[in-house]
Amino acid sequence: MSLDNLVGKTLEKIAPDQTNIKRLLSAAKRNIDDAKVKQISAETRFDAAYKAIMQLANAALHASGYRTLTSVPGHHQTMIQSLAKTMNIERDKLVVLDTMRKQRNVADYSGDVIPESTARECIEQAESLMRMLNAWITENHPELIDK
Repeated sequence: MSLDNLVGKTLEKIAPDQTNIKRLLSAAKRNIDDAKVKQISAETRFDAAYKAIMQLANAALHASGYRTLTSVPGHHQTMIQSLAKTMNIERDKLVVLDTMRKQRNVADYSGDVIPESTARECIEQAESLMRMLNAWITENHPELIDK
């Protein structure tokens, strides 16, 4: 299935916007930096890293000419799954990222404690995705980054 098949269901077509993509990348970097602050709880650090993952997935979608319909349930899941089509992310990495999404939902809606190890894993996943996205944009959409 292509991303075009999701237009009108969970995605809409947009014109890629360098300014918006730069904002998302900057926000993701700030959130990753915040997630590394040891003086705050593992839960808050996890939340910041997870937010960075969403911003990075969103930037990949935007660079590809799409955005999620946030009025439709499941837009976080759509953003993660779209990484297979936008950046050709391997299934194993998608499974890990989706596990982070599920963990975030459990913590948010049940109050479960986020272990330090889970916070560290989420930070590592966010940093890895940031590196992958920067390389992917440089190779596939150089017009969307500063020269």
